[in-house]
Amino acid sequence: MHGKLWQNWRHLWRMRRLQEPYRSLLSEDDGVLVSIDCETTSLKVKEAELLSIAAVRIEGHRLCVKDAFYTLIKPQRALDHQNVRVHGLRPRDIDTGLPLQDALQKFLHFIGGRTLLGYYLQYDVAVLNKHLRPVLGAALPNREVEVSGCYYDWRFADYPDGYIDLRWEAITKNLHVPALPRHDALNDAITAGMVYLALQSRGYGISSAPIPPPSPKPPDQSP
Repeated sequence: MHGKLWQNWRHLWRMRRLQEPYRSLLSEDDGVLVSIDCETTSLKVKEAELLSIAAVRIEGHRLCVKDAFYTLIKPQRALDHQNVRVHGLRPRDIDTGLPLQDALQKFLHFIGGRTLLGYYLQYDVAVLNKHLRPVLGAALPNREVEVSGCYYDWRFADYPDGYIDLRWEAITKNLHVPALPRHDALNDAITAGMVYLALQSRGYGISSAPIPPPSPKPPDQSP
């Protein structure tokens, strides 16, 4: 309950600080959830540039993959060779990407004021907010659902004294969710949505699972 109350307070505080037309846009919440993921150039928020953003709506018990949002973004600096090996986005892939501000505007219109969910969502939202705050006048006011937190609650109910592995591979395996290739923003957003639906079917959706405090992305997780 404390997590939900805190998120409600944060939502109201940020909404008051938003500039128009974003206050109207981000107040529109039809109850649909949006699973999001970003690929970036670094795990350090201050250094990270966005390379791609993906978002998939969850309507009730249905993942709306056919009308998912996905865009590549042309970075301001050249890509690091080591980073390319992780996300697989080559310079020629992102040369056709949208300018950052155009991509962010399309993303905002897709999500509106809906609740966002993801795996270690805090990192993705922090990178987005770094670029959005100067435009919006405040950080994103959207409420958030961390799927690893819902998963933790599910496992803790059966194994209160046991070690709970929150690695992506362990979560998808234990929930019998198909493992799509990692480090692709759209695949990761879809998989996070499937994880959430699997947990929801077990009674651990947002109506029952408390929202955990923000957690940093584990060191072994790439952007």
